[in-house]
Amino acid sequence: MNILYINHYAGSPEMGMEFRPYYLSREWVKMGHRVTIVAGDYSHLRLINPKVTDDFQVEIIDGIEYVWVKTGDYQGNGVKRAFSMFRFVWKLWSNADNISKRWKPNVVIASSTYPLDTYPAQKIARLSHAKYIHEVHDMWPITLIELGGMSRLHPFVILMQIAENSFCRNSDYVVSLLCAAQDYFVQHGMDAKKFKVVMNGIVKDEWENPINLPKYHQDLLTQLHDNGKFIICFFGSINKSYAIDYLLKATNKISDHNNVVVVIVGEGNQKEELQKQVQNRTDVFFLPKISKKAIPTLMDNIDCCYVGSLRNDMFRFGISMNKLFDSMMSGKPILYAVEAPNNFIEEYRCGITIKAEDADALSEGISKLVSMKELDRLQMGTSGRNAVLKHFTYEKLAKQFADLF
Repeated sequence: MNILYINHYAGSPEMGMEFRPYYLSREWVKMGHRVTIVAGDYSHLRLINPKVTDDFQVEIIDGIEYVWVKTGDYQGNGVKRAFSMFRFVWKLWSNADNISKRWKPNVVIASSTYPLDTYPAQKIARLSHAKYIHEVHDMWPITLIELGGMSRLHPFVILMQIAENSFCRNSDYVVSLLCAAQDYFVQHGMDAKKFKVVMNGIVKDEWENPINLPKYHQDLLTQLHDNGKFIICFFGSINKSYAIDYLLKATNKISDHNNVVVVIVGEGNQKEELQKQVQNRTDVFFLPKISKKAIPTLMDNIDCCYVGSLRNDMFRFGISMNKLFDSMMSGKPILYAVEAPNNFIEEYRCGITIKAEDADALSEGISKLVSMKELDRLQMGTSGRNAVLKHFTYEKLAKQFADLF
């Protein structure tokens, strides 16, 4: 089967995020499908962008055919980014007939953050007599309204709303990472039977063949363990949305567990601010970001993971955080301070759930976890790992998605 996967920001392990299109496509290739990813030549999410001289330039990555479209670079979320979206969508729309004839898709998947890609995807699917699936990562345009403060009457928002209504009405399936979004899409014209949930997950071979930590990281973690410390770890982007400051406030309140330390691994726009807040503390350590392939090794050197977030109205549609599945796969208990309708920590009993944005409750949760018998913590971690291996490997997720083809 020929699968055409349209995702403006698709990346690869070498280029960087976003990874989901690559991971799903790699599994589909293993199943015997031919997969073509159509992406823009520039993405703010990638560490490295491809060098593209011509539109529809082809590159083969791990058996996946990447087709690059020149969209131009940009910084931030301003006008230049909007123009890159329009350029990407227009080039696909105006070349839909050629794309249909050249790649002959049986399935067309539209998967960009924004919903405008539904128009060329529908056109290509129609010309190819192919099934059309729309994949939802982010809730545009409602995110722009509720979090971005944009008016519902803003021309850009209206344009996005019309596009969202279009994919709701015209998709064969709407595949969502967000488990509680069905009612919202039904209100915008989708038949409820078309709604399918396919979460994010983990790649087994990355956990079976991890790379070592940088020496500085390994030396610090080894020293902390040798000194009898209980290590709570946060890894990933260091910004306000992950409520790391609440973790630091919570550990500062613990007086009866002097062996607890926090290790924060990553980079981000809040890192310097947090470092200043704890400059006189000896229980908090910051480490530079590491390769995704080194995360399993990091997890082997800690005692529990912290997954937190500020309260966010968008979470009413559900969440599918990559760091949550990595934390579950680690086999370590999880301190979970996120408020959303899907709570895998409770469902699979793999950690302790704490009210979001509540340092006192988080402090109590930490004390409870540290006071547990080691065997009980081990059982929590094992439960999380087993749940991921059963439900959330990309091998299983790609099969779940492919069943719709």
